[in-house]
Amino acid sequence: MNKNFQELELKYYVNDLDHLRERVISLGAECTQPRVQEINLRFDSLDYELSSAGKALRLRYDTEARITFKGPSQSTEGVRLRQEIEFIADNFQAAREFLLALGYQVILVYEKFRTTYVVDDLQILLDELPYGNFIEIEGVVPAKIREISERLGLNWEARISESYTVLFDHLKEQLGLNFNNLVFENFQGLKITAQDLNVLPADE
Repeated sequence: MNKNFQELELKYYVNDLDHLRERVISLGAECTQPRVQEINLRFDSLDYELSSAGKALRLRYDTEARITFKGPSQSTEGVRLRQEIEFIADNFQAAREFLLALGYQVILVYEKFRTTYVVDDLQILLDELPYGNFIEIEGVVPAKIREISERLGLNWEARISESYTVLFDHLKEQLGLNFNNLVFENFQGLKITAQDLNVLPADE
């Protein structure tokens, strides 16, 4: 996220996260946050006003609590651009109660494990979700995001602009899943493929 509170990012679905990690390290990337579990709460109004407008309000806990607002997204040079405002909250539970008191409700809980690297002013995020593994690249210059993608051997045409929650919505519709939260417990015993998610593996 830059000083103008904008996020430029894209993500890829990957088959072999360990091999990709080796590629990231080979570029001289520094691990700034070892693997950590994230718990995310997505909030919206009773009439889903935020979601309908392409906006998102999230409370996350990893090593600390963070409140994030994201605006509608657009594409620029093949990379996803959207407004992002994020700040740290002193207390996760207090932040949750604060948002509930404002009239918002929790519409989704989602989990992932994330490892964060930094190289050439870019953040490289290795994400493990209940339905698969991904790499997300964030920066401020679209061309640099594409360049690092190519250096990592990723297929540019396999890039994903949708959020993890939108991919989850597609998956629920595709497989007829009857649960609403994107948590590891719900996916026990399920084998989810790239085809189920309607994405292409970028590391093939």
